[in-house]
Amino acid sequence: MADGQVAAAVTQGRATSPQRSLGLWMCTALVVGNMIGSGVFLLPSALAPYGGIGLLGWLFTAAGALLLALVFARLSRLVPKAGGPYAYTREGFGDLAGFLVAWGYWISILAGNAGIAVAFAGYLAVFWPAIASTPWLAGLVALTAIWLLTWVNATGVRNAGLMQLATTTLKLVPLVAIACFGIFHIEVANIGGMQQDGGSVFSAITASAALTLWAFLGFESATIPADDVVDPQRTIPRATILGTLVATLVYVLGTVTVMGSVPASSLMNSTAPFADAASNLWGEWARYLVAGGAVVACFGTLNGWILMQSQVPLAAARDNLFPAFFKQESKRGTPALGLAISSVLITILVGLNYTRTLVQLFTFIILLSTMTALLPYTFATLSELMILIKQPHRFEGKRMLKPAVLAMLAFMYSLWAIAGSGEETVFWGFLLIMAGVPVYVWLKWRQANQ
Repeated sequence: MADGQVAAAVTQGRATSPQRSLGLWMCTALVVGNMIGSGVFLLPSALAPYGGIGLLGWLFTAAGALLLALVFARLSRLVPKAGGPYAYTREGFGDLAGFLVAWGYWISILAGNAGIAVAFAGYLAVFWPAIASTPWLAGLVALTAIWLLTWVNATGVRNAGLMQLATTTLKLVPLVAIACFGIFHIEVANIGGMQQDGGSVFSAITASAALTLWAFLGFESATIPADDVVDPQRTIPRATILGTLVATLVYVLGTVTVMGSVPASSLMNSTAPFADAASNLWGEWARYLVAGGAVVACFGTLNGWILMQSQVPLAAARDNLFPAFFKQESKRGTPALGLAISSVLITILVGLNYTRTLVQLFTFIILLSTMTALLPYTFATLSELMILIKQPHRFEGKRMLKPAVLAMLAFMYSLWAIAGSGEETVFWGFLLIMAGVPVYVWLKWRQANQ
């Protein structure tokens, strides 16, 4: 998941004056930073059962993410409000849809934070092997990281920002090192050509695409408001396309190198695939070096997204679409109560699934996070068309055929990605999203009786 969303929010807040406007290359760098987070570090293990066909999932996901990013680029100009998919959906579909999107997006962040914490524990297992073979210990390590960083964020945004600054620059080191130098030493036989269970090619591509979409979550933060960007009509779409392509290149090269350096039978159970690949390529010293970089990167990513887990409900609470206690701030000016509530829910999620292996737990959690994020994406894809229906005067003289086709393609991709998440994930994701409806009814009842 992409910890750069926090950086995007900070940059957005600071770049409101003409002197701080963002050009093409700065926007492209922002896109790449937003997309590349810790999610990729365990993905080679999750993709290993699908063999070489799983690599096609990256390409399909990149195409789908690009469609979604282009839709968001248009919406950022049409609805220049804070909140991203929540703001777009509320503008197009109203309060109920806006609430469901905020609720689903919040759940996605919670599940994503659980997944990042699991990835952190997985790479720490390189230095503490008992973590990989003892599920309860892995869960304890993951929860320790979650609550430590919850405390850091509760002490003030400045402290969280300093932590983020100290860790973000290290996250690319393992990926770039493996992708650039290891690609020349892969063994094609390790990758294989078919998934392990002998299923169809289409099912393998669908399942792997759902997994890889996790690494693209957060791309929507690149749709910066037009006032902050030089020539936004051209810059935002071009930066989005270029940034997505760069991130995809790093993702695909890194995954190919890992899958080509580690036999599939070992990779499926690896809790630190990039470290294992480095060991096979350069020796045991490289294993520890890459694992150390990944641990720091995962820790920094988790820090950034814990900051985000309180900001989404805070924005919705200010619009009276989330319980009021989410907008309560501590003496330090942080939504400490919202942070704590979110971390309690993450603790429950990790605790309920601690009996799974690290790779199984990571795979389940990232699919749950992806599925619940796809609900906001799905609503947002059609928001522009809904705004057209409700406010046709805003589109006078504009050709809507191309945006309509783009929106429908992005909508169909979102549905396909939801289907690829699997029955169990869709089942739990749907229940979690619908569990928010009574909260919405209660909020509206309170507003009506005030």
